[in-house]
Amino acid sequence: MEKSKVYFTDFRCNPDEGPADKLKRLIKAAGIDRLNMDGKFVAIKMHFGELGNMSFLRPNYAKAVADTVASFGGKPFLTDCNTMYPGSRKNAIEHLYCAWENGFTPLSAGCPVIIADGLKGMDDIGVPVNGGEYVKEAKIGRAIMDADVFISLTHFKGHEMTGFGGTIKNIGMGCGSRAGKKEQHSNGKPTINPELCRGCKRCLRECANNGLHFNDDTRKMEVISENCVGCGRCIGACNFDAIEFEQDAAVKELNCRMAEYTKAVVDGRPNFHISIICDVSPLCDCHSGNDVPILPDIGMFASFDPLALDQACVDACLKEKPLPNTQLTDEMNKPDFHDHGDHFDNANPNTEYKTCLSHAEKIGLGNREYEIVTVI
Repeated sequence: MEKSKVYFTDFRCNPDEGPADKLKRLIKAAGIDRLNMDGKFVAIKMHFGELGNMSFLRPNYAKAVADTVASFGGKPFLTDCNTMYPGSRKNAIEHLYCAWENGFTPLSAGCPVIIADGLKGMDDIGVPVNGGEYVKEAKIGRAIMDADVFISLTHFKGHEMTGFGGTIKNIGMGCGSRAGKKEQHSNGKPTINPELCRGCKRCLRECANNGLHFNDDTRKMEVISENCVGCGRCIGACNFDAIEFEQDAAVKELNCRMAEYTKAVVDGRPNFHISIICDVSPLCDCHSGNDVPILPDIGMFASFDPLALDQACVDACLKEKPLPNTQLTDEMNKPDFHDHGDHFDNANPNTEYKTCLSHAEKIGLGNREYEIVTVI
């Protein structure tokens, strides 16, 4: 198989330009104009950052991509799906306020923001996974699949469950509806916190399998495990964070499902991918805070191959020296430290990412062999 091309530029800028200008040049050099965007709806999938977090990508990068898409006649919109867990992005209203507060408005980002899986995270569409071993039909936010062209814009960083958060994480987990995220994260069934449950019965109206029961004595909802199929729609219905799933899928299985969800999103449609390695926080931007970066800022990468892009970003990170006084060096300075020979495994020792990359290659998502093309 021919090596995939991954285009790269660093953050060094001439006096009359900034990183957003370089990003425009990078994606044009990488051939984004090969996408037929004239008159087409173009989804730009990114992460708007949890409230309190400051390591997410600045809106300037999103605007650079949106402006480039518009220059080729496309109709861009920024998008993400609601989260499965409590926070500031668990429904479309709170998610939009979060995006706006973090700077993602039509004025600053150059295009609208659309939450792809709707008000409560339940507006999804079943998408077949060609060659899927763990997932036969992925549950993807409808607006993402309604778009004619798909572009991902990723903040490359560490992650507390998957080792790092890159393009596959941004697409696979990020494009899953709340039910889709549940399918990737968990094999279990929901639990209801009686202290948070208001007994409003909104979840009961969403359950199609008699998996919920209202206890007239306690005035609380309960789960009937033998009937529950674990679809996750009750989570989207609850406005009080009373329902949650155990995130009990093994890391390997989570990685594989994430790769298969990514394939569902990009298979058979025009797609292009961008990953920016800056502010490499040890944990996901989903946290309501962030620690200092564990690695130096490296640059911006772009490719038509999401797998090659992740592999290139990993390799670039592993060549760098850890920054001092970080979560990574804290782990390395522990008396019982075991060197995994990998910055991401060392920063979060209970994680691993290699099964994600190997499974992505196995199912035909892309190629781990790549050629770097440097853009000055």
